[in-house]
Amino acid sequence: MTLNSLSAGTKYYYRAVIQFGETDYYGEPKSFTTLAAQQSTLGGYLELPAATSGSNLYNEMLGKGTSRNYSYSYDKTMYASVWEAYPLTASHISGSASSNWSFNPNIAQTDQIDVVGNSYGTNYGNSLYSRGHQVPNADRKNSSMNAATYYVTNQTPQTQNKFNGSVWGTLETAIRNLTSSTDTVYVVTGPVYKKVGGSETINYLTAAKTTVKPSKIPVPNYYWKAVLKVKRTNGVVTSAQAVGFWFEHKEYESGTSYTPYAVSVDQIEAWTGLDLFANLPDTIEAAAESNSSWTTFQSF
Repeated sequence: MTLNSLSAGTKYYYRAVIQFGETDYYGEPKSFTTLAAQQSTLGGYLELPAATSGSNLYNEMLGKGTSRNYSYSYDKTMYASVWEAYPLTASHISGSASSNWSFNPNIAQTDQIDVVGNSYGTNYGNSLYSRGHQVPNADRKNSSMNAATYYVTNQTPQTQNKFNGSVWGTLETAIRNLTSSTDTVYVVTGPVYKKVGGSETINYLTAAKTTVKPSKIPVPNYYWKAVLKVKRTNGVVTSAQAVGFWFEHKEYESGTSYTPYAVSVDQIEAWTGLDLFANLPDTIEAAAESNSSWTTFQSF
């Protein structure tokens, strides 16, 4: 027998009842406890948010175990990943691989944007936008891992010259530079169209060619990134530090520093509704996610 609509981590009581004529006979009370809610369906890796679910979402981890590449939760209605998460080490950024854009072979092509051969500037008649990587090409220089960063499910339309190619790209370089003094940096990033409870207008790129499907592509209003470092004793995480960044998706002046846009991970969670770094022990997670200083994070 299958029971539906039960709460996770809850104890339930039951007993058998037999009616014989007009008399009811009751069995001994029994009980069972449902399993606690899973934080992630993709494993217990530190970079992962709590599980996101919905009929429109496709969750996957590319690569396995110590060779894992990145995980993502792809929204087939927005043609973009809600979040993408991955570990970053010095070994990930060594090499010179650079791939070509392709469809994600694990998702139906009808649920992906056809920007394989051309960027938005050609197909969509607007040179401001590029195919902005969520997991940067430069964060995965191993050839097999690099190819997956060029899946169209790993890109969103990003303002190129004064966002993707400036303040956002500078932040990504700064995070890569952390690997020279830190064993592993755990990174999670994503686009936002509306804040939780927000009423922002979502703008769309319209295809210049009728052969391009889908024809209207939503443009994110914000981008965010969160990073985590941990310390271990005998393989057990004993402390951690995190910091986040939140940007309006707009043009920024040349040379704009990313540091004023640092926020706490708690703040990103409030704006997105996500539960980031959910596999950290609760007390360690709470302390780490309250920090909003890049300098404090760097020195951890």
